[in-house]
Amino acid sequence: MTATSARNDQEIPMQPRIHVTSVFVDDQDKALAFYTGKLGFVPKADVPAGDYRWLTVVGAGEPEGVELLLEPDQHPAAKTYKQALVADGIPAASFAVDDVASAHQELQALGVTFMQPPTPMGPVVTAVLDDTCGNLIQLVSRPGS
Repeated sequence: MTATSARNDQEIPMQPRIHVTSVFVDDQDKALAFYTGKLGFVPKADVPAGDYRWLTVVGAGEPEGVELLLEPDQHPAAKTYKQALVADGIPAASFAVDDVASAHQELQALGVTFMQPPTPMGPVVTAVLDDTCGNLIQLVSRPGS
């Protein structure tokens, strides 16, 4: 979006960027171990917040990139939301990789469970994995790019 697009070609005083997004997890320590040890993210913030933590990870090599908050699912609506997404096979998040087939093979060797193997979907290839914390996560790549 440019400064003069979207809203009736008027000047937009701000240009929002995604700073933090989140996935609800049933156990922050388990989630941190999975997202760093299996998926290769690196810790960014780990700040005590009552019974839980403000716990974020970022992509390796992207220390100032978008943070993924590993957010406790303690609110009843969060648990219901997660369960409904999983029941319908809907990923809670989508992560880009260079090659889904290679990532699938590497992650399977690390013991990651996939709900959907690499599958062409129009211009992309996707695979869906179980993050062990109550979520389905989609991996996506664009062949030839």
